Amino acid sequence: MWEVAAAALQACDGVLHEALLFAAIMFFVGGIDDLLVDLAYLIHRRPAALLSDIPPAPREPLAIFVGAWDEQAVIGAMLRTALARLDHADYRIFVGCYPNDPATIAAVSAIDDPRVRLVVGERAGPTTKADCLNNLWRALLRDDAEEGRQTRAVILHDAEDVLHPAELRVVAHHLRDHALVQLPVVPLIDPASPMVTGHYADEFALAHAITLPVRTAIGAAMPLAGVGCAIRRDALDQLAQATGDAPFEPASLTEDYELGLRVAALGYRSCFVRVREPGHGGEGGALVAVRAFFPDTVRAAVVQKARWMTGIALAGWDRTGWGGRWRAAELWMRMRDRRAPLAVLTLAVGYLALVAWGLSMLGHYALGSAPPGTSDLLAGLLSVNAVLLAWRLLVRARATAHEHGAREGVRSVPRAVLGNVIALLAARRAVGRYIGMLMGRAPHWDKTTHRFPTLLPGGA
Repeated sequence: MWEVAAAALQACDGVLHEALLFAAIMFFVGGIDDLLVDLAYLIHRRPAALLSDIPPAPREPLAIFVGAWDEQAVIGAMLRTALARLDHADYRIFVGCYPNDPATIAAVSAIDDPRVRLVVGERAGPTTKADCLNNLWRALLRDDAEEGRQTRAVILHDAEDVLHPAELRVVAHHLRDHALVQLPVVPLIDPASPMVTGHYADEFALAHAITLPVRTAIGAAMPLAGVGCAIRRDALDQLAQATGDAPFEPASLTEDYELGLRVAALGYRSCFVRVREPGHGGEGGALVAVRAFFPDTVRAAVVQKARWMTGIALAGWDRTGWGGRWRAAELWMRMRDRRAPLAVLTLAVGYLALVAWGLSMLGHYALGSAPPGTSDLLAGLLSVNAVLLAWRLLVRARATAHEHGAREGVRSVPRAVLGNVIALLAARRAVGRYIGMLMGRAPHWDKTTHRFPTLLPGGA
């Protein structure tokens, strides 16, 4: 019996070694990929501009699009706050609602301001956010035609967003030379749920301080974040001409991501803009950015991230391809966009291998045998990966600390583990949704419950 147990344990050790080797190789590839982005950032790094250097916005009509399904809890506060704070002479907020959502319609109707335009679509909701945005686009065209005006650009927002007072000023300034303008997104950290909401803050700090600036610096197409992004009217007109009257892809779960790539394919320029308020030393004070609460429970975070993963890494593979011209920078960035499923598989294998390694140690202890050693290749990879992981956690902590303070920078390290768990759970849900889409199931707005801050955050 002991011989059978020893033989079984030896076989398990062989499988464990191969699993560890696979995970180590994939972690090494991903670590080098991230390291190259960090090096590119060091080469292309530019300090944020100061708001005091941005001239007043010209008096050009701008439109803000807000899609709203089941948003009665936040849309009123969001609109009132935006109307009271935005520093621009000529703008309108178009809010898209559904006929079977009377509570949200009532909340928007209660805002007595000519700058707010309620648009109720014909189809019952929820459809997709892109479908809702197309309804707003048609309403904008009708209003412009009736009033003989030409809206300069459309800015996308969600119903829970806190807009910075200078947002339209910054956007209008950069629209002179660019068809797409993206402002940073800064998730608010809820003291009642610092781990879940905080992991969003960590990820966006890293993406919007390093990854997106690198992406635009090396000439790759810039995907939009869905909020705080402006699209010039001529670019939207050209997109709409290709489909008849719909610049936003109604069948897409991540229309914002695809929109950036589609506009870039038309030859338009884009820019990611980091502007700070005047402050004491360094790059200045708070960022001109969009601030909002993100999901505060693991379940809600899984739902949201599954939608992102489905739209970008799975369905995006089919819908947007690899950039057509096969430029190295574009290919690299799209590979990074779509590495999430492989990264999740690697995480799963790695975590399972760690558990199996612990069980193997217990088995050898029980049998009184010596555990097997690791090969030189595996030992070397594990050592290098430890260094790459430490570096990446340090970069992540610094990015978070820069926007949220040193305490949150320290918390970003354990939150990385929680982020991995959420990614694993989201991948399972995303695969199920993607299989459903392949079988012909219509995509729909798989949204989460939103909140609006009772106290407005500083720097917003």
